[in-house]
Amino acid sequence: MKLIASQRAVHVEVCVKLLPGKRLEQMQAAIDGPLRDILKVKQLPFNEIIKLPKEEIEDESLQCVESILLECEAKKDGELLSADDFDFLVFHYYWPQIRSMELEMFETDTESESIPASSHWLLPCQPFVGLWENLIYDSGSKEKLLKFALSALLFSQHNVNSNIISCNRLILLHGPPGTGKTSLCKALAQKLAIRCRPIFRHTHLIEINSHSLFSKWFSESGKLVMRLFAKIKEIIEDPHSLVCVLIDEVESLAYARDCMSGQEPKDAMRVVNALLTQLDNIKEHPNVLILATSNLADTIDLAFLDRADIKQYIGLPNVLAIRKIYESMLMELVRVGMIDGNSSLQGDDKHEGLLIELSKRSKGLSGRTLRKLPFLAHAAHAFNVDFDCTAQISLADFLDSMLQALEKHHEDRNLMKTKKSE
Repeated sequence: MKLIASQRAVHVEVCVKLLPGKRLEQMQAAIDGPLRDILKVKQLPFNEIIKLPKEEIEDESLQCVESILLECEAKKDGELLSADDFDFLVFHYYWPQIRSMELEMFETDTESESIPASSHWLLPCQPFVGLWENLIYDSGSKEKLLKFALSALLFSQHNVNSNIISCNRLILLHGPPGTGKTSLCKALAQKLAIRCRPIFRHTHLIEINSHSLFSKWFSESGKLVMRLFAKIKEIIEDPHSLVCVLIDEVESLAYARDCMSGQEPKDAMRVVNALLTQLDNIKEHPNVLILATSNLADTIDLAFLDRADIKQYIGLPNVLAIRKIYESMLMELVRVGMIDGNSSLQGDDKHEGLLIELSKRSKGLSGRTLRKLPFLAHAAHAFNVDFDCTAQISLADFLDSMLQALEKHHEDRNLMKTKKSE
């Protein structure tokens, strides 16, 4: 397994289109040499998914290359690959699965009904392509998480004695709602599927549906947890498969037992006990990584928190991160032709001033809320009543519309707070 050995390591993720009758290893052998030659001539930017123009590709073997992503901890976004970087190139070839997500259903004992117990993806998959790159946090947050996950898997592959060095391979992301914790877990699993392919031929992401297990079938929740983990163990038995188990809003299944009152159903405690027991059982397998998220970390059982190797806080974006989020959304609207592509955020004082003002006034909002604003701005203030798909909005007008949409959001939120306090 190749890890980030230094800050200068340059990871080259190559997404390919699988050809009929060809294995990925065969395509990799044919692509590797010509691709290195291309990189020596064409200076590609870091941290941007780049598609090679088909008309510029002379070698036919490169026609199957869908996109290239260069990543390096020591490089800034947009910085160009230089000749000095070639001694540090680490290539990762992959092709995304197009198979859709599968829903695991369980029959209940008391009623002839089924419940959605978990969602199952085979990674890397097409819906998660670009997810990691488009999640914007404080500098270094994603890289820290990736390095931890890779180190945890490396320790397990070396069979490090857990009685001497403890590593449960359990990551807990906590923070306010809407900050992208679940998306980050999915993006991390996708990134591991790409980076760890030399060791694990397949990567599975299994997301446990905590809310379904704790609905009207509450009395059966403990049994359902054990049945679900029994199914997960069947997949874990394959040592060539990496299994990432995502427990979203884990407080639903691991509510603090010392906070339970005498009126709490006994099943609530049984669920916590069952979850902890199953986590202890599956960690004996070296090919498992547990990812958990929580909006209410202070309500999680202490025994679960103690098992977490890293507890990373994912907070609301700062002004710099907000600006990057806005820039990425505006660039996407330019790409698809909804905003006039002749306008630029760079070098235009008016656009720059509007973007700075928008970013400052958006402080305190979650990433989820920020990513809704372009749609709300378009729907409320910039919609073309003729439904003309060829019409474009100027960048300045759209930034004005976003400021109006932001003000409307603040007004609605303050009104809800006022109504709630009455």
